[in-house]
Amino acid sequence: MSKNFAIIGVAGYIAPRHVKAIKETQNTLIAALDPFDSVGYLDSYFPKADYFSEFERFDRHIDKLKRQGTPIHYISICSPNYLHDSHIRFALRSGANAICEKPLVLNPWNVDALAEIEKETGKNVYTILQLRLHPGIQQLKQMVDASNNNEIFDVDLTYITSRGNWYFFSWKGDLQKSGGIATNIGIHFFDMLLWIFGDVQEHKVYLSKPNKASGFLRLKKARVRWFLSLDFEDIPDNIKKQGKYTYRSLTLNGKEIEFSEGFTDLHTESYKYILAGNGFGLNDARPSIELVYQIRNASLSQPSDEIHPFCK
Repeated sequence: MSKNFAIIGVAGYIAPRHVKAIKETQNTLIAALDPFDSVGYLDSYFPKADYFSEFERFDRHIDKLKRQGTPIHYISICSPNYLHDSHIRFALRSGANAICEKPLVLNPWNVDALAEIEKETGKNVYTILQLRLHPGIQQLKQMVDASNNNEIFDVDLTYITSRGNWYFFSWKGDLQKSGGIATNIGIHFFDMLLWIFGDVQEHKVYLSKPNKASGFLRLKKARVRWFLSLDFEDIPDNIKKQGKYTYRSLTLNGKEIEFSEGFTDLHTESYKYILAGNGFGLNDARPSIELVYQIRNASLSQPSDEIHPFCK
């Protein structure tokens, strides 16, 4: 049976993937909210969806639909990171399940509060941890799960995604609103690492700037050197010559793990997973939220052999 959806943050960068996922799973978007009205792409998916630029009118409309017997089964949340907690609460209290883009929330205690509201409302919070659905990452997890319990893997994670000056003048460049680079662009990679290699036993931060960060993780089954950057100059020259502005690399014991293909096509799979009665909830999201919070508030460590090569 088709489900009714609403979406908050429909003009944002990631929102079209959610709208496309709603369409491709044969569901209906009936209401959308964003203070910015550059939402013409909705015509290609749901031209009859009601659009609101003010939260108060959107709130009233959702309440009216509920009282008229038109349920909103899910509210998708694509708003700025610091608003996720509030918008998830709104969804649950409106009688809808929430599907929230990463990071689910910025602080670990927000997760605890949302768990209480889940109990009060009987509704669920889901988040998009799409790398867990990537075939290459799933194969890597199966390999690690089947390995000797005493084996410790050496992992290098490198993610460079170029951003211009606009980034630092938007909410994304505000640490209090985005959580910083480790949270805003790194959290799904950290979730992936914890999911595959186990709990954090130790972490260090060697570099922490608005446009790049680097550190070390000691996990149950891995030693991880990580480097995240928004700086085009950090991209290897051979990648620049190909005209590319993004570089992803994950190596395991020196061997490259291929997962660059299909990286942006997993939102529909995430929606299918949720609608099938599965989905990643608060407890799934908690470990990576706790880790990036600790990274955000960590003091810098002195460089050591554990430092990522790009950081040197």
